[in-house]
Amino acid sequence: MPMDTAQEPSSATDLLLRPRHLRELVRGVPWLGGLDDEALEGLLKDAGVRTLASREWLFRQDAPARRVYIVINGLVRLVRSGRDGRLATIRCVERGGTLGELSMVSGQGVYLYCAEALRRTQVLALPATRCREILDRDPECRAEFMSRLALELTDRLEDLALLTQGDAMSRLVSYLLRQLPAGHHRGQQVVRLTIPKRWLAAQLAMTPETLSRLLARLREEGVISIDRQRLVVLDEHALRDFMLDDD
Repeated sequence: MPMDTAQEPSSATDLLLRPRHLRELVRGVPWLGGLDDEALEGLLKDAGVRTLASREWLFRQDAPARRVYIVINGLVRLVRSGRDGRLATIRCVERGGTLGELSMVSGQGVYLYCAEALRRTQVLALPATRCREILDRDPECRAEFMSRLALELTDRLEDLALLTQGDAMSRLVSYLLRQLPAGHHRGQQVVRLTIPKRWLAAQLAMTPETLSRLLARLREEGVISIDRQRLVVLDEHALRDFMLDDD
């Protein structure tokens, strides 16, 4: 499998590039998880690893979509360019997340957003034609892909509703709640804040100063505790009340 050697990976990173780990990475993608060994090897045969420097663009909106990417390590920001030229942060993607898969349902076969590395990042590049062939011939993969597409659309609709109707606290609380594991859980729950504050604030349509102020308020109210990148939700019901009651 070809690998970008422009930057020599560290020993820890090198472990993530071994074939076994790359197979696990692909199987971790829900709509590719059901591939048999032969199909998986065929997909990886034409795949490659690309290394990105911090603030380097992986692809641009409206460019021909020839690859679908899986993040191996690092952090990638998804950005949509409006007609006025302004950039809006959609979300950030970490290890195991996919990039560019929406292009496979685009009639024009182009990327629907831009992707920018926020730190040194490595991605596994899969041929988009191979991915489309898998969806065409495998009903289970196609059904899972459409299910994930529906979830992505639901998340973006929720974002839109909050951006147009909710205040800054509502947007923050909604984001934190969506990071919690699904299902009913008792006791404290942990959210990892691995996204740099300035980019999380951009994603939530607020300034970094506003984000810091709101987090401090939640902490002072005893709803959360924060230790560096580890945010603990101490009282989920009280957190939800902030989204419902805050002006």
